Amino acid sequence: MRIAVFSDTFVPQVNGVALTLKRWTEYLSVRGDECKLFVPTEPEPVYEDLVFQLASIPFWAYPGYRFAIPNLLRIRQELSLFKPDIVHIATPFSVGLAGMSAAQKLQIPIVASYHTHFDQYLESYWFPFAHSWYWSYMKWFHRHCRSIFAPSQETIQLLQSNGLSNLELWSRGIDCNKYTPAKRSGLVRELYGIKEQYLLLYVGRLAPEKDLDVLLQLMHRLPERISSQVHWLVVGDGPMMEQGRREAPQNVTFTGYRSGEELAALYASSDVFVFPSASETFGNVVLEAAASGLPAIVADRGGVTEIVQHERTGLHAQAGNVESFLAALSDWFDEPDKWQRFGTEAREQAQARTWEKAMGPIYTRCQQIVKTEQNPEATRNGQLREEGESA
Repeated sequence: MRIAVFSDTFVPQVNGVALTLKRWTEYLSVRGDECKLFVPTEPEPVYEDLVFQLASIPFWAYPGYRFAIPNLLRIRQELSLFKPDIVHIATPFSVGLAGMSAAQKLQIPIVASYHTHFDQYLESYWFPFAHSWYWSYMKWFHRHCRSIFAPSQETIQLLQSNGLSNLELWSRGIDCNKYTPAKRSGLVRELYGIKEQYLLLYVGRLAPEKDLDVLLQLMHRLPERISSQVHWLVVGDGPMMEQGRREAPQNVTFTGYRSGEELAALYASSDVFVFPSASETFGNVVLEAAASGLPAIVADRGGVTEIVQHERTGLHAQAGNVESFLAALSDWFDEPDKWQRFGTEAREQAQARTWEKAMGPIYTRCQQIVKTEQNPEATRNGQLREEGESA
């Protein structure tokens, strides 16, 4: 197949959308399919040949992201030259709109993937008035999509309840050789000067939509019997970094952004993963923690609930409720043997989530759409034959 992918974000940006799309393009490349990306420019050129960079400027409301200014004529010309069998749109705003317009004019079938609950982001960034039109816009935007791929059943149910259809599951995988308990290391404690017995870990963007206010309150409200024996590691970067450093207690270390072997060692060297975000469509960092043998406490809302099984690989705490997270941490502290079993089970379940299994279903669906587009009469006859046989 020849696939054109339109997205407002891609590596080297660090977020779930960008990293998932990178995995997708690598999967296509291994299978011998051609993929061309349409993405915003980056300050330093890092892309290979099959990337069409769209003029962009830094996005004032979300530092680190860039807002594309698409040239619709150029995009249509590039798409005509590439001649894709299918167009995949990963974000529903400027780049996605441009891709949707070009694909429709050139009569190329379209699929979309849903990655982010932007309505919850709007509320976090003081645009609550936008919530009323968000779902109307999403229904309008996706109306021509042959399929919409969503990362969790919880997300699929939410999209269905808001009027979207043609939904299919596109889960996520994990490299269990990269993230493994075997990478537990005493060097982590030496590097950050940690003397306490236990390490509590948060990994993710430091931003309002991740419910960082809940995490900060939790740090302050831990009872003395627990707080005196734990040290928090907060891994990541974002607009709340400086606020977090000002407001957090002394037993908290903000490491900034970490990746690769260093990040894998941080997961493996910790004792429990704490993730209060209720806005996740999936929660890649939670799966990374699970692969590292780390039990987790997560919000009882969002895609994370399908990674962390309550009372089996960790606990669900009521979203936004600090008392509920406190109770879960107390349970961890008082029942160490149970939580060790949670970590073992988390690792076992993560090992079943390979990227091959995650990518296979949407690849097959794209093939089906392309086949139908190229030979609609044969496909229709096949369907009629199957219906006749079943009758």
